[in-house]
Amino acid sequence: MSNLHDHYHLLIRGGTVIDGTKAPRFNADVGIVDGFIAAVGDLSFATADQTLDATDRMVAPGFIDSHTHDDQAVLSQAAMPFKISQGVTTVVTGNCGVSAAPLRADMDLPMPLNLIDAPAEGRFTTFAAYLDALRATPSSVNVAAMVGHSTLRGLIMSELDRPANPTEIAAMRMHVEEAMAAGAIGMSTGTFYAAAAEATTDEIIEVGRPLTARGALYVTHMRDEADKILEAMEESFAIGRALEVPVVLSHHKAMHAPNFGQTKITLPLIEKTMKHQCVSLDCYPYTAGSTMIRADGGMLGGRVLIASSEPHPECAGRDLAEIAKEWSVSKEEAALTLQPGTAIYFMMDEDDVQRVLAFDETMIGSDGIPLGDKPHPRLWGTFPRVLGHYSRDIGLFPLETAVWKMTGLTARNFGLHGRGTLQVGQHADIVIFDAATIRDAANYATPTEPAEGIDTVIVNGTVTWQHGMHSGARSGQVITRQDKVAA
Repeated sequence: MSNLHDHYHLLIRGGTVIDGTKAPRFNADVGIVDGFIAAVGDLSFATADQTLDATDRMVAPGFIDSHTHDDQAVLSQAAMPFKISQGVTTVVTGNCGVSAAPLRADMDLPMPLNLIDAPAEGRFTTFAAYLDALRATPSSVNVAAMVGHSTLRGLIMSELDRPANPTEIAAMRMHVEEAMAAGAIGMSTGTFYAAAAEATTDEIIEVGRPLTARGALYVTHMRDEADKILEAMEESFAIGRALEVPVVLSHHKAMHAPNFGQTKITLPLIEKTMKHQCVSLDCYPYTAGSTMIRADGGMLGGRVLIASSEPHPECAGRDLAEIAKEWSVSKEEAALTLQPGTAIYFMMDEDDVQRVLAFDETMIGSDGIPLGDKPHPRLWGTFPRVLGHYSRDIGLFPLETAVWKMTGLTARNFGLHGRGTLQVGQHADIVIFDAATIRDAANYATPTEPAEGIDTVIVNGTVTWQHGMHSGARSGQVITRQDKVAA
């Protein structure tokens, strides 16, 4: 692709480019032709169908959300305003063992499978059917999808409170093979959750065998992120070694007060392991996590904020302790009454959050759950929070590093070819933002406020968000895994 055009479909003039490689920023124009970056440099001579003035603004690759539960939202909420508004142009779905396919219409979705809100009438029995639906009715963001181990257990097994038998393992493995053939970028597990807690290490390895030939990813919400975090990490690394595939540790953290500071041990272990096998990690920039409403005491020790509740939607945004007091029941009883739903758990230490964020190889993932009116603010605020609060205000790392953590690093680790850097030949996924004003407006009280300081978001060369408004464009693409090339 030539970088010498006289005319461009879209021309971004006068901006400061942060290219997603961690290289120093530089002043340049960016020319786009047919959805690709055609030129980066002095394009003052050129004309264009559409020109954007980026004076005093940063021009960066579109942000890649490494950890989402947007599997169904990319179809049912295809405009994806909670992602586009903060500069996200690509989402990685199928995390924590939960994916939108394969499912049956007659399946009861146990927790946490119900987090993706897949309606029975719109379920996909194969992974290929899911990706075909995304191609037929595109989202506003690109989608790179994984198949979930817990979803496969729910599909194949009559009861989930035991290890799978050889026949069930073989059936799940066939579905992984189908997903790989369709273009899934990997398989995820969520052994922290009841749906997969009884799965053995060997079960996961045997189900995941099709990953090996394709060099696909093994991505995991580990069995334990609290007292037994080191054992859980070692299990994750062992699965990666057995399958000879890259491992991604999802939303790395140390949960609950007795484990605060454990990242001083876990991060050096990750760094050491990286020298011998392919390991990466992501995190979100908050001290609270969010998942389904749980009634086990271990999750209810700290503050719990209800995000959504099917039987009691009026409780969204309220503290569990207040609800329990009002109902004259224990927090456990109140949680059971509120199920199914989602909740926000305040369970991490700020020092640990900053330590993980600052770790050189940490990617950024929101882990947001697009359900209800009171979601965790990370759904709308993750990326501007890293750029504004942690990079600019606290000075945890330079802006170039912050952008790299949410673009080039993520594209490299997930094998998202042609994405993640602002260079000639790449897909034109681009964010234009004001480094001085960018900030997350979403908080726990008002969690659905769009970010401030995001001027324009471009997906595959199409302006999708500008001046605080969605253009209506649905130019997202399905990103599939590229098979390893034989030597």
